[in-house]
Formats: sequence, structure tokens, C-alpha cells
Amino acid sequence: MTEPSLQNQITTLPVLYSFRRCPYAIRSRMTLVYSGITVELRDILLKDKPEDMIAASPKATVPVLKVSDGTVLDESFDIMLWALDQNDPDCWLPNEEKQRQAIFDLVTENDGPFKDNLDRYKYFVRHPDNPRETYRSQGEEFLRKLEDLLSRHRFLTSDKMTFADTAIFPFIRQFANSDKDWFDQSPYPKLKKWLGDQLNTDAFKYVMKKREIWTEGTLGLTFPENHGR
Repeated sequence: MTEPSLQNQITTLPVLYSFRRCPYAIRSRMTLVYSGITVELRDILLKDKPEDMIAASPKATVPVLKVSDGTVLDESFDIMLWALDQNDPDCWLPNEEKQRQAIFDLVTENDGPFKDNLDRYKYFVRHPDNPRETYRSQGEEFLRKLEDLLSRHRFLTSDKMTFADTAIFPFIRQFANSDKDWFDQSPYPKLKKWLGDQLNTDAFKYVMKKREIWTEGTLGLTFPENHGR
């Protein structure tokens, strides 16, 4: 049973509704861990969305962050920005406006055209207008762009990790896993190395740990577990 002191502590934390494999939720959890922000994590099943989450965000998609002051953030992009506004020790969002805009433009392209092609590629049976290879080819336009960027520097927008890398890699992971054999032999060596490096970080392995599914009416888990104790 949870000790009363811990119960009181958790109920004052921001509450994050999350689904382990969702790329939007992954990048939100990654940024919260990076920023050192402790939340009450409520891992859910998408087939059984809790009423409390839907009441907070009627669009009923994860992630949803309920901040202690009553603010509700239901876009992963906004959750990431909120976390970095609290603490950004390695300057994932550079102060220089041109650099920052380049990051935002790349993430917008990922979240828009590339995500559309990714969905059609992954769920091609729902989109019979074209063969699967057509959707993959359309998605490759973004892969080629990332490969070119990675030929210029170690990470997507510079030689150091930024907001862009964390925001984008969960979607490239999803694209790669849609046909792993194809991706493994694809002509994107720098992109494959970059993705592999991201997947092998301790932070990614940590946020992807399987955790207990939250039951409505109970407390969630303290996340990260080693904070706030």
C-alpha cells in the first residue's frame, strides 16, 4: 500500500496520460526525463480510455498532461516545450532564433506530411488506393532529407542533440519497424546509425519499460521513479 506521505506528494504532481508505444507519448516522456520533471504517470490502453482523461481533453488522444495549476496540454509538442521551459540543461532549444525556427520547421514536416505517409505505409490495408510501396516511397522523401542533414553534422540540426532529434526519432522508429528487413538494407546509413544511437540510449530504454496500466480511481506511478522520493 502507498504511504500517505507519498499519496499526498503524487496527487500534487502534474498528471501524464500516456500509452507506451505511441511516438507522441514517447517524445513527451523523453523530454520530461531530460528536464528532470516528476509527474504522476497514468499509462492507459487506447481501447479503454479513462473518463478523467476524456474530460480533460475531449479529443481523447495521448499524451495529455494536466499541470498542477489546472492547465491541460494535449499536444506532445506543447508538452515538450513546457518541460524545456522548466529546465533545458543542454539547450535542446537554442536561443538563436534562426536555429530554433529550423528545428520547428523540421518537426512540423515530420508531424505533417511524413506522419501522413507513415500512417498510410503502416496501415496500407486501410488505404487501398495505392500499393504499400507507393506510401513508402513518399515517406522516403523525408528519410532522404534527414540522411542529408546527418551528412553535415552528428545530429539532425547540429553536432549536439536538440529538440528535433527527440521529437522525430520515435516516428522514424515506427517507419523502420513497419518493414524492418527493408529498412535494414535501405540506402540511409547515417540515418540508420542515428536511429540506432537513439534507441540504445539509457533514457529511451527507461521510458519504454513496461509499467502497470493505470486503473481509474487509483494513483498513478511516480515518473521518473527515482525522483520525488
